[in-house]
Amino acid sequence: MKNSKNRAGIHWKDWLMDGVVVATVLGFIAAGGLLIFISTLDIPDLSAFEQRRVLQSTKIYDRTGEIVLYDLNQDVKRTVIPYENISHHIKNATVAIEDDTFFSHWGVRPLAIVRALYYNFTGGDLRGQGGSTITQQVIKNALLSREKSYIRKMKEAILALRLEQILTKEEILWYYLNESPYGGTIYGVEEASRTFFGKSASDVTLAEAAYLAAIPQAPTYFSPHGNNRAALEDRKDRVLGRMLELGFITQDEYDAAKNEVVTFVGDANTGIRAPHFVMYVREQLAERFGEDELATRGLKVITTLDIELQTEAEKIVNEYALKNEKQFNASNAALVAIDPRTGDILTMVGSRDYFDEAVDGNYNIAIAERQPGSAIKPFIYAKAFEKGYTPATTLFDVQTQFSTSCAADNFTSEDGCYSPQNYDNRFRGPVSMKNALAQSLNIPAVKTLYLAGMEESIKLARDAGLATLTDWRRYGLTLVLGGGEVTLLDMTGAYSVFANEGVKKPTRSILKIEDNDGSVLEEVDKDEPEGQRVMDRDAALEISDILSDNVARTPLYGANSLLYFGSKDVAAKTGTTNDRRDAWIFGYTPNLVVGAWAGNNDNRSMNEISGLIISPLWRAYMDVAMEKRPEESFAEPPAIPDDIKPVLRSNGYFVDASSLVNNLNDEPDTAALLLALYQNTHSILHYVNKDDPRGPYPNNPASDGQYILWEYGVTKWKNAQFISLLGASGVGAGEADDLLTEEGADVGTRQR
Repeated sequence: MKNSKNRAGIHWKDWLMDGVVVATVLGFIAAGGLLIFISTLDIPDLSAFEQRRVLQSTKIYDRTGEIVLYDLNQDVKRTVIPYENISHHIKNATVAIEDDTFFSHWGVRPLAIVRALYYNFTGGDLRGQGGSTITQQVIKNALLSREKSYIRKMKEAILALRLEQILTKEEILWYYLNESPYGGTIYGVEEASRTFFGKSASDVTLAEAAYLAAIPQAPTYFSPHGNNRAALEDRKDRVLGRMLELGFITQDEYDAAKNEVVTFVGDANTGIRAPHFVMYVREQLAERFGEDELATRGLKVITTLDIELQTEAEKIVNEYALKNEKQFNASNAALVAIDPRTGDILTMVGSRDYFDEAVDGNYNIAIAERQPGSAIKPFIYAKAFEKGYTPATTLFDVQTQFSTSCAADNFTSEDGCYSPQNYDNRFRGPVSMKNALAQSLNIPAVKTLYLAGMEESIKLARDAGLATLTDWRRYGLTLVLGGGEVTLLDMTGAYSVFANEGVKKPTRSILKIEDNDGSVLEEVDKDEPEGQRVMDRDAALEISDILSDNVARTPLYGANSLLYFGSKDVAAKTGTTNDRRDAWIFGYTPNLVVGAWAGNNDNRSMNEISGLIISPLWRAYMDVAMEKRPEESFAEPPAIPDDIKPVLRSNGYFVDASSLVNNLNDEPDTAALLLALYQNTHSILHYVNKDDPRGPYPNNPASDGQYILWEYGVTKWKNAQFISLLGASGVGAGEADDLLTEEGADVGTRQR
């Protein structure tokens, strides 16, 4: 048996050795064959970049598909310069961030390729990870094939090995630096350097070189003239960090470059219509297809833009912004128009002039986050209506302290206290929710937010499209006065929910994308896209009824304001911020929603703040746009039920006066009736559980944390009113004081 085992062991070892020998021989044969194959491959013409870009350029069209808004590669700008004329900072920065083993590998990095394939396989997207060396990127730019496949990646790797055989490292890097994309029609470091810094690539500073190395990874996203400057700064710092780690720069050089303030000169995008909108669309396309696809695939992109309305809007925004600059120190303005039934962006103007450097014109203010002021209020009231409150619900517009850590008679907003004022520093006593919203009163709005619920209100606003409003705990009761941050585009889309009777159609900018052979890659339902109900229909109708009621808003705007369109149904709401940095207006019909903003990109305050700053601009556009849309009216809101609590339906009364008379023992005199009314005049928290307003009366109203704070202001108001009324009814002041003592003194003087 022992000899048998030895023979078996020897047999197994012999088999293993034979296998190793065979595998080694086959490996050498395969490697040799591969090297022979690689040596016979032709390298694509490396001078064909421009021709390919022009012939296969992506084009962006208006909604008709006939008018070209932008040819992404029209008038390609590229200036080739010798290798020695390119700053060594640019070379080092590029190698550091793109391919730090460039000068030591043979054209590919096998481990990087394996890692990229793994992530791409698990993520399902070949664009998900890199892995390409600088050599491979040169090959990729030269290849005419636009396919995204593993076979393509294999060819790319093989050709990179071949390229390394016929070109030096310096020549390969020279090709790369002269062909790198920098956004729009800008290619190569020389053109980019002159475009962004007004100097040659031989003269850039270390910090400028880091920017030039940072941008090509995602030229649209990292554009220094776009809305992602913070991301560009982070990537620039990352480039400098890698250079320091690799020993390309010293610590002192790193510190100086990181702290250097670099000024970018004007954007070179010309031959473009609706530029803010086009760049907004281009960024979406880059995220969806990748920068390489945009440069080579020849896509035809049909957008939602109405070019006629866009052209008018650009003229109007420029005209009124220039007027506002002189009169109000508001140098800039923006406007967005959306079809609420489809979500289509019809107009997007992101500044008074895209090419005006004085106002940072190419920055798209339409997608920048800013505080909305009172323009957020309709969403809070809508949530309250969903909860069971009504437009006739009575609230008290009186001085009120809302912080439970402060005394009820402390009407300040300092040291953790919160007691806001109205825009005119006046208080109106009992008002309906309808009048409070129409006249944009602040104290009733804060109370409405408390009644509606912070978390529930934020959810409704987010569902309507205000994605930037995140954790409700960040804002507190200041949310209703514009404490959060939103974008003009999102707010306009959110107001479309009111216009569309509570149904949200996702905001969209692209209708159809075709390949260069006419194949349809993507197409949306142009007429009736799928939507989602995010708000009760009745609540949406009630908001539209309030915001289109000229009588209700007259005390604020006047009877013949720019918000009034005669017999036409147009709802509108303005918004301003206390720091005089933002003026907003949002208005809509059943088939058109228009939002506009005025202010300064750099957050400088305006001279004053009112709807007069932005309303004329908005009205001028509305007059033009409404001519192109059929006239429609809002549906009627539901009637307010008669069988709910008086405070929810009485518009100023808290009990039924007739029941008071019937409950008095004798025929009441004026004083007795007034006293009965006085005894039943309280804040709404006396009559409702805030989360179930139509349910039973609360057993212990004071258990609500806001009750005593609200009651204090109400009691002060009714004491003053009651004394005046009793005096008018012939009761002496002393007798009136006696009547008030027992009924009013307790709550009127209690504090927390």
